[in-house]
Amino acid sequence: MKIAFFSTKSYDRTHFESEIKESEHSIAFFEDALNLQTAKLVTGCKAVCIFVNNPMDEELIAKIADLGIEVIALRSAGFNHVDLEACKKYGITVYRVPAYSPEAVAEHTVALILTLNRKTHKAYNRVRENNYSLEGLTGFNLHQKTVGVIGTGTIGTAFCRIMNGFGCDILAFDPYENEDVKALGGRYVDFDELVHSSDIISLHCPLIPQTRHMIDKESIEKMKDGVMIINTSRGALIDTSAVINGLKQKKISFLGIDVYEQEDNLFFKDLSNEVIQDDAIARLMTFPNVLITGHQAFLTEEALQEITRTTLQNLSDHEKGKDVKNEVTAEKNIT
Repeated sequence: MKIAFFSTKSYDRTHFESEIKESEHSIAFFEDALNLQTAKLVTGCKAVCIFVNNPMDEELIAKIADLGIEVIALRSAGFNHVDLEACKKYGITVYRVPAYSPEAVAEHTVALILTLNRKTHKAYNRVRENNYSLEGLTGFNLHQKTVGVIGTGTIGTAFCRIMNGFGCDILAFDPYENEDVKALGGRYVDFDELVHSSDIISLHCPLIPQTRHMIDKESIEKMKDGVMIINTSRGALIDTSAVINGLKQKKISFLGIDVYEQEDNLFFKDLSNEVIQDDAIARLMTFPNVLITGHQAFLTEEALQEITRTTLQNLSDHEKGKDVKNEVTAEKNIT
């Protein structure tokens, strides 16, 4: 199968070129995202491969279907950027990579927590300038702190294991209780109790209508003064304007995000010589207690290898007419 691969980065090309030699597929790599202007590049291909920052609406889906595309292969777990109803309408099958490396994202989540808390990024910059003062670098012990985990799938559970190692008390919220989390001593509570009782709140759930802006003005008001909020899941789980107000009012003492609800026009690009037009993220970056990374939580060698293998296996199984467990449809309720 010939695949049109969009938003190509060096690490993508390295891993896919290594694995493609052992498969029956061929790939045409493109640096641009797939959109109405670049859609003509899919001519002669049966599949397109896109990342989570590439929105696919009905107009674009109709266009690539008309050009012969049968499959959209997502090299991500998230799928909210694809209009699944439109895919069904135009006969396009969608596959994803549901669990490439939960530890990668969980470990990055902990890195955000530790960096914000112990201010190692600030200490690094000081020492580089021969400033060895400890003023303003005071943190807190994670031991015995209450950590609220929203979403206890594979990533949330991996995060719980790490925080259990720090000696934290774990509160969890998820419609489906995970026995592995309970075995770690995690206690399932309702959403209101979790946000009210947690010192640290970490988001690990999918973006669906029920979870959009779950961290909003109302939920922030219920939180402890000085709460830490971490999001390595989906940007729109957080109402950015509400969080900015929470930071200004000092209700929120720490914010760490690897995702952002308007990230499509920002992340994965070098904009160092550009004037950023997004006022919300520009405001966030003025706070000394906010740490933003550009959707890099997934970026480990192990995760990239698994993304590559699973993506190519999804396409091989499709071509052979096999049932593919990683298919995403509008009817499926994936958590």
